[in-house]
Amino acid sequence: MSQKFKKLQNRNDDSTAYGKWFATAVYDQHFIETEQLADFIQTQASVKKSDIKAVLDELGSAMKHFFELGQKVKLDGIGIFKVGFSSIGMADKDDCSAATITTRRVLFQPESQRIVVGQQTNSQGKIVQKYIIAKTLVKDVVFEETYDTSLQPESSSSNNGGTTGGGTNPGGNTGGGTNTGGGDNNGGDGDDTGEND
Repeated sequence: MSQKFKKLQNRNDDSTAYGKWFATAVYDQHFIETEQLADFIQTQASVKKSDIKAVLDELGSAMKHFFELGQKVKLDGIGIFKVGFSSIGMADKDDCSAATITTRRVLFQPESQRIVVGQQTNSQGKIVQKYIIAKTLVKDVVFEETYDTSLQPESSSSNNGGTTGGGTNPGGNTGGGTNTGGGDNNGGDGDDTGEND
């Protein structure tokens, strides 16, 4: 199994990457839903599907409860979820209030692992480790080009400003609002990469 991609050309005249080709993630229009997750988890654990489904059904309510308390939710092996938002800029500090908060969103910071890939000697003669930070959920994902016409990128913005779905974004992300809540890119995919917990 693999994550499929197609080659799409940047056709945004204003982009410095105009004319270049980028690998762009494409997706089946079918979602994996709670029922299928419960089926799969049942094959991996000694828990009945009905119990798994009951827990998954309650997960959303539990996360909402803790978000309302201003808490971040960390799921081991998955990552951290928290509330983010955009706010209207006000000239006067006293005018800035909860009423100026506009878009609300859930920010997700994937769990990551530090993987040592070697060592080198720095300018002071000390040996230091070379490492990469790998996202736990996707570090073993294999990629494969597809020609299946039923698989499409999530947005047509890939043809006029960059790619979507986790690909390179040559045209840049644009969007309104102020960056608030820990690293959301306001107009991109909503990943939160601005914080280490």
